[in-house]
Amino acid sequence: MTSRARLFRFARLLCALALLCAAAPFGRAAAQDAGAPDISAPLAQLTTNKYDDTEAALGALALSGSPAAAGIVTALAEGKLVFGGTPPRLFIQGEAGALLDPLTLQPVAEAPAVKPVRVNNRVRRAIDAANGALSLVSPDAGKRREAALAVGRSRDEAALPALEAALAKESDPKVKSAMNLARASILIGKEGITPAERIAAVELVGAEGNQDALAILRSVPDSAAPEVKQAAADAIAGIERNLALWGMAQNVWYGLSLGSVLLLAAIGLAITFGVMGVINMAHGEMVMLGAYTTFVVQEVIRTSYPGLFDVSLLIAIPLAFVFTGLIGVLIERTVIRFLYGRALETLLATWGISLILQQAIRTIFGPTNREVGAPSWMSGSFEIGQLAITSGRLWIIVFSLLVFFALLATLRLTRIGLEMRAVTQNRRMAASMGIRTNWVDAMTFGLGSGIAGMAGVALSQIDNVSPNLGQSYIIDSFLVVVFGGVGNLWGTLVGAMTLGVANKLLEPYAGAVLGKIALLVIVILFIQKRPRGLFALKGRSIEA
Repeated sequence: MTSRARLFRFARLLCALALLCAAAPFGRAAAQDAGAPDISAPLAQLTTNKYDDTEAALGALALSGSPAAAGIVTALAEGKLVFGGTPPRLFIQGEAGALLDPLTLQPVAEAPAVKPVRVNNRVRRAIDAANGALSLVSPDAGKRREAALAVGRSRDEAALPALEAALAKESDPKVKSAMNLARASILIGKEGITPAERIAAVELVGAEGNQDALAILRSVPDSAAPEVKQAAADAIAGIERNLALWGMAQNVWYGLSLGSVLLLAAIGLAITFGVMGVINMAHGEMVMLGAYTTFVVQEVIRTSYPGLFDVSLLIAIPLAFVFTGLIGVLIERTVIRFLYGRALETLLATWGISLILQQAIRTIFGPTNREVGAPSWMSGSFEIGQLAITSGRLWIIVFSLLVFFALLATLRLTRIGLEMRAVTQNRRMAASMGIRTNWVDAMTFGLGSGIAGMAGVALSQIDNVSPNLGQSYIIDSFLVVVFGGVGNLWGTLVGAMTLGVANKLLEPYAGAVLGKIALLVIVILFIQKRPRGLFALKGRSIEA
């Protein structure tokens, strides 16, 4: 063979290889198209625009295994699935009204007049079930579990075959448990199963013990066997008892949350009223000033340093303490120090100061509520059993306890704390030992006011920041201090938590207003028996 012939043969071989490579993708695509599930029937059902046909079509799409099924179901859920033409064809409405083929998502050449496929509540439940069935085979275990829960909530019998197929292949214990629960939820209302199968489903759902399980058990059909109805009734009674206990635990949590708020508002008052004997009606305004300090800090951060928003509260806490502490020292030096031992005059003077501070805030910031945002680490919630716990409330409880123990350590371990206790127990003896009692008075009042300012930072996360913020807590704060024991910090802690929990436990039975009235009556009767509160402490007012 000549060299020219060999060269010609080599060129033909290269051409053949090039043709084979070019044809390979088309061959694979043809093979895929040949093996793709045929969903023309459910697509035709969707064009009839009848709710029954749409529901049946969704069930068929969920079981089809077609890669286009998820997009079609999503388009229906978003109101973008339309039909039109003669004979009617199905389309997905894209951007700017473009019509796309539901199988290829390619624009169609001729766009007829179209109208959307109708959806009602029954179809929406079918959409949820179809989405759940399509997600049951997701490689992500979390998505498979969410899909199983969605199928269980929908209780759509059409999803049962896909659920059982996924259950047979599932290996993750948590996902398998969710799938078993979803299957039991469907079987409870399914006709044509044996009483034993239905009872087993009732027991499985009853073991879940939540509100969803209660709703499922109450859907047992009237045609069910008597033993099935009895099993469902027993499971419902057990769940109701369980939910009642969890409800009480939830109310206790709400009570602890309220108690932490009362503790923050009252702990500063326990010093100014309990230790100094001053009825400070402007204490609530110190709380209000702390909340507005938080608002100002966040406004500065929003406009100048947006990256610091998550630490805005950490910046506001010391600023609020210093600012309100200085205001407290100013009030004590200019007004309070002339009124020691004259309770009525102190009450009237501080009430006037509270009005002045409220009007000043209205003049500066206006009378409307101000927005204070929550940082990301205080957002969200989590559950323990049936107990829902919000992160914001949890952090406020932690913060209130930190403030309490910090104040306790200050009084026990620092020089100013020692001098405060000395002046409280025997003012004349403390003065004879060289303690500057006037300076101690100012620092004590400033400390109480500073703690009230920090309380305002916390309360800005759960209440409206307005000029009237402090008025909501001043009466309850006095009640906590008197109930716990005037001047005793431990009494303030116990009193705040006790009144908070008692208030929330009474509310479900008596209502918010009557519950508070009943609690007030109980405290009055208690003080009749123990005028000095739970934990009595000797103070200046008692000596007088």
